[in-house]
Amino acid sequence: MPKPIYLFSTSKHPEAINVASLEIELLKPTIDFSKYDYLIITSKQASEALKQYDKSEYIHIPSLCVSKKSAEAYEALGGKVLACGNGYGEDLSKTIQKFPHAKRWLYLRAEVIASDFISTCQREGCNIDTVVVYKSQCSQNIRHVEIEQNAVLIFTSPSSVNCFLDNHTINQDSKIIVIGETTAKALPRDIEYIVSKERTIENCMDIALRL
Repeated sequence: MPKPIYLFSTSKHPEAINVASLEIELLKPTIDFSKYDYLIITSKQASEALKQYDKSEYIHIPSLCVSKKSAEAYEALGGKVLACGNGYGEDLSKTIQKFPHAKRWLYLRAEVIASDFISTCQREGCNIDTVVVYKSQCSQNIRHVEIEQNAVLIFTSPSSVNCFLDNHTINQDSKIIVIGETTAKALPRDIEYIVSKERTIENCMDIALRL
């Protein structure tokens, strides 16, 4: 009998029990886009926040995106992707530092972030401003979800792990799959897990369906 698969994410998959881990609140701070040469986008929510602004103010600005999914979200708005990372913020810092320090970047970020790659770039002399365009909190869904026995749990971010552990414990018979080492670090030390080879839900599901 197939194991039930729980996906803790803001995205969904048809073969999983989808549990929205976070409730997102979009913010609209005042931004003078004319000051910037490039944007930095590390989530689909950042592109959602951009929809609140006049598109003519930002759509001509190329964006450095952390992953294929975040790049697709910006392209869906009509924007141009400068480059696409492999899902890790730390790797974006290497790309940013290849550009002249005179270039001005704007990082459209969450209130709470898992990676502080921007500080690394700023210490190296890169000209980067940050602005919080969305914030999140643990969802009611993740607080009240009931996990079946012998389940597969897929965590897509450190916050999805933290929100789950705030309200539940991980059963010994559960199999754990995570996207990225940063997410894995949020797990208790005694929990065994599998890190997906690709930072995508599709790759996590491929692994889960084989367990």
